[in-house]
Amino acid sequence: MREWKLPFSEKIVGRTLTAALGAALLVTPLEVLAAPDSAAAAAASTKTAAAAKSESAPLNKGDMGVGQSRVLNDKQIKQLWNGIDPRFLPDNAIASVKAVLPEKEYEALFPYRLGSPEWHKAAEGKEYNDPNQGDYYAYQNLIGAVTAVANIKYKVSYREGSPGVQEIYRLDKKTKKETLVARTDDFNKSANLKKKVITEIVDFGSFLQEGSDRDRKRDLAALLANLSHETGGGAADSPGGELRWGLFWNQNIAGRTGANMSAFVDPASAKLYPGVAGKRYYGRGPIMMSWNFNYGLISSIIYGDKNVLLKNPESVAEDGKLGFMTALIFWLTPQAPKPSAHDVMVGKWKPDKEQTAKGLVPPGFGVSVMVLNGLEANLGEVDGSPIKRRAGHYRDITARMGLNVIGEKMDTLGMKPF
Repeated sequence: MREWKLPFSEKIVGRTLTAALGAALLVTPLEVLAAPDSAAAAAASTKTAAAAKSESAPLNKGDMGVGQSRVLNDKQIKQLWNGIDPRFLPDNAIASVKAVLPEKEYEALFPYRLGSPEWHKAAEGKEYNDPNQGDYYAYQNLIGAVTAVANIKYKVSYREGSPGVQEIYRLDKKTKKETLVARTDDFNKSANLKKKVITEIVDFGSFLQEGSDRDRKRDLAALLANLSHETGGGAADSPGGELRWGLFWNQNIAGRTGANMSAFVDPASAKLYPGVAGKRYYGRGPIMMSWNFNYGLISSIIYGDKNVLLKNPESVAEDGKLGFMTALIFWLTPQAPKPSAHDVMVGKWKPDKEQTAKGLVPPGFGVSVMVLNGLEANLGEVDGSPIKRRAGHYRDITARMGLNVIGEKMDTLGMKPF
């Protein structure tokens, strides 16, 4: 199993939702797609208000405490959240996934996915064999995840010139409940109150709903290609070839076996996202989510409560739908100065002069890799390069979709990290 690498530090492990406590907390993760469980956590400054018990709160934003919620009316949702786009409602998710990649084609792409009949045959007699393992990466779990995240909007606001000075909100579209997920304790200090507030809103229901039909297929293909590479269990001489072995794993091997017994609790973020005694936050799920701050933040986004996954980190590896949800949130969330991989694939992102100078052009699969893992900069499709398998999966999946991607830049040659 290839291990994920983190963004601003080669030592960090796991995935981090970068768009959130920006430079303070999330900045550490997103680039994370994977890093060895043996790596030490990178220091991330996370001075945030202690979580408060969820309760009704007045509309004045400054009066809300971390963990508090309030129900908004339609006027307030339009004012604070740019409304709710009917295109991005959960009802559209199932049809969208089926239109882009039917179940039959999905299963043909991933015959050795975790818990499938072929996986059980391959696992027989191995130390990781589990006769009771269900079809973790089942097609229905993917559809369920796309549908579930489509009910969530996410908002991060930061002070101009200080991306680490932030507050983060979650909106449940169905209940219209807004929750303050996190706020750095310096967000409302007098020195920062004079600074302009810059806000980014992500509607997780936009997945497979934006861009042309071609863009939507490329978006899903790029997501699955990158996940397949990171969770792949095969080799060049494996039955069917290594591309058939994508989505084979859902846990970091060293963490699962106990070869690395680290709890993966970062002291800098432990006040906001405290690790629970006896729990370990090693890489789990298709995105190999690691570290207490990732489990806490993504738990807040999914459930509106950071404690759900902090108390039950193992649930990410037990529930395939939940696992796919963590991957989708990661894929759809921008992490300044990086765009989201989703925006890159559907044509919403245009490189600025600085990004162009770094070779981050043209938008496409190669740039999506740079969004996920800047450590794979300036690599071609040669033997031993991770780009070779990533690109291989992408071509394989797009071909199954009936899509010709000849001419699209697949590698990262000439590119520098964002």
